[in-house]
Amino acid sequence: MTSLPKEELTTGGHAARTDEQLLLDYRESEDSAVFTELVSRYQRELYNYLRRYLGDATQAEDVFQATFLQVHRKRVAFEQGRRFRPWLYTIATNQAIDSQRRNKRHRRLSLDQAMQPSGEQAASLRDFVEGGEIDPAHLAESGEQAEWVRGAVDALPEPLRKAVNLVYFGGMKYGDAAKVMSVPVGTVKSRLHSALKRLGQAWDDSTSAQQS
Repeated sequence: MTSLPKEELTTGGHAARTDEQLLLDYRESEDSAVFTELVSRYQRELYNYLRRYLGDATQAEDVFQATFLQVHRKRVAFEQGRRFRPWLYTIATNQAIDSQRRNKRHRRLSLDQAMQPSGEQAASLRDFVEGGEIDPAHLAESGEQAEWVRGAVDALPEPLRKAVNLVYFGGMKYGDAAKVMSVPVGTVKSRLHSALKRLGQAWDDSTSAQQS
């Protein structure tokens, strides 16, 4: 899967259309080539997000297709002046949740495939949970720790899991995540703080149990 840079120049030397312009153009023209360009821009990014969210490649592909089917169906409802990316992620997240419910499966975050840290970025999970840093790269330090975090994140309440997934693994800014979750920015931050606190407590409990 490939993605196109948002600021890529066209062969004519003019700036490429924004995502918002593409969707509005597609709504007016019904030109499939315009829609294909929009899909291609998010093919890698959105698929990877769904793959991490769902923990299953086939399910992620199905949800990706369902997401853009909804984009097609909801194109008339897209308001001019609205940002496309948070709107798209709202649809994708809702489709992922619906898919989970239909399949009656627990979400598995593939943390070991999420964001691989470089040597400078790598830090122990203990540093992450005790230091209170919000950095997704710190979550995938080793296979053993990734397995532990996978279970710990699965145990979080859904609002906290969603915040972790959007900000840590979707790479979203607080404002965009807030739009996807339909909550204030402060709520996103508090949910991340609560998630971090719970992960830290779970880590302490886990290490204490191993030492006893």
